[in-house]
Amino acid sequence: MKTEDLKKIGVRISERRKELKFTQEQLAERMNVSTQMISNIERGNKAIKIDNLLNLCDILKTSTDYILTGKHTNIDFDNLASKISQLTESDYKMIEMLVNYRLIENK
Repeated sequence: MKTEDLKKIGVRISERRKELKFTQEQLAERMNVSTQMISNIERGNKAIKIDNLLNLCDILKTSTDYILTGKHTNIDFDNLASKISQLTESDYKMIEMLVNYRLIENK
């Protein structure tokens, strides 16, 4: 795998970890790996093994497709829909307006 691809994967892992407010240490502990390994993966210095990738995606509540390619899947959309369903009615309307605006802008 190219270094550039490893760096992109690392950025997606780091961003998702931070969204969930995990430190590298907390993620490493949950995965039963070293903090150094998490650091190396996030910096794109090392590739992640398949079994660790599956575990990571489970912990970060995202798909392997997103981590590897940046493309969202139904799992990602379901997780987002679950979050949106917890919003107040006014916040929901705001999100809906934003989505509609972006759809019009992207045409």
